[in-house]
Amino acid sequence: MASTRDITRRIKSVKNTKKVTKAMELVSAAKMRKAVEAVLKTRSYANLSWLTVINLAKIAQKDNGLHELLNQRREVKKIGIILITSNRGLCGGFNANIINKAVNDPALTPGDPAVLRDGAGLSLLRGGEKPEVEFVILGKKGAAAHRRFGFNLAAEFAKPDVVTQVAEVLPVAKMIIKDYLAGKYDKIMLAYTDFVSTIKQAPRVKQLLPINLSEADERLGTVGKGDEAGKAKEIIAQKQEKYFAGQEYIFEPNPREVLNEMIPRLLEIQMFQALLESNASEHSARMVAMRNASDAADDMVDDLTLYYNKARQANITREIAEVVGGAQALQR
Repeated sequence: MASTRDITRRIKSVKNTKKVTKAMELVSAAKMRKAVEAVLKTRSYANLSWLTVINLAKIAQKDNGLHELLNQRREVKKIGIILITSNRGLCGGFNANIINKAVNDPALTPGDPAVLRDGAGLSLLRGGEKPEVEFVILGKKGAAAHRRFGFNLAAEFAKPDVVTQVAEVLPVAKMIIKDYLAGKYDKIMLAYTDFVSTIKQAPRVKQLLPINLSEADERLGTVGKGDEAGKAKEIIAQKQEKYFAGQEYIFEPNPREVLNEMIPRLLEIQMFQALLESNASEHSARMVAMRNASDAADDMVDDLTLYYNKARQANITREIAEVVGGAQALQR
């Protein structure tokens, strides 16, 4: 059994650790409130802008053909993934979940859904060639994962801890649009973490390019309201009926130039919203992780205190036994 002095040191060490985790919990809670407020303010605008551009594109393509950023006919040979992670750790499984989701998502594999996984976790078609995958990383933890697992890295951007304006995602958006139009990538995916609630964050991989006009996003605008597909489709249908029923549009100077301006803005807004969602999820995950750490420290202190009392009682019992034994030896 450890000495009471050693147990006392351990109790003190755990209490000091608890002070740190408690402080980090309070800081994360304050940051989380601001991040969640920013997410809720912009979410409706981001969702409605997505619906607006899709509706305009459907109308414009009838007379003017398919826009380059809407073309679904490409053979997918190379995929670009924008991966949003955190800059710091101590946030539970936040980074591990989104990285695993990004490298293992079935959406990365075109064609036959039956896939194998290679050593890097990327999709490998049975009897076919795997698509080449490159990552564009926002966040230091994503860069650390690249160095550890060795997946292909196209670019790395600094992720701001506080996101305040769309301009902070413009360099990434301009790069991926340019590369897609140049034919470097056949599909662009966005891997981020949806903020559902304080205790639930959902990693998600969403297709940015080409924009799919044939299917509605089942989760569009439903985060925090439940993930049931039926309910999500009903919400989308209601939005489309409310905002777009019977509307006519006049494009000046022409539909293609209008879409040339609107579609990049749409992608920027979607990336900005994804960054806000990820920041809110990160601070929530860190707050919960630090709260769990503080609770675990309390439990550990209780266990160590009990252990200390047992050790102290054992020492007292031993000393009493030694005194009694000595007294009996003197009486003989």
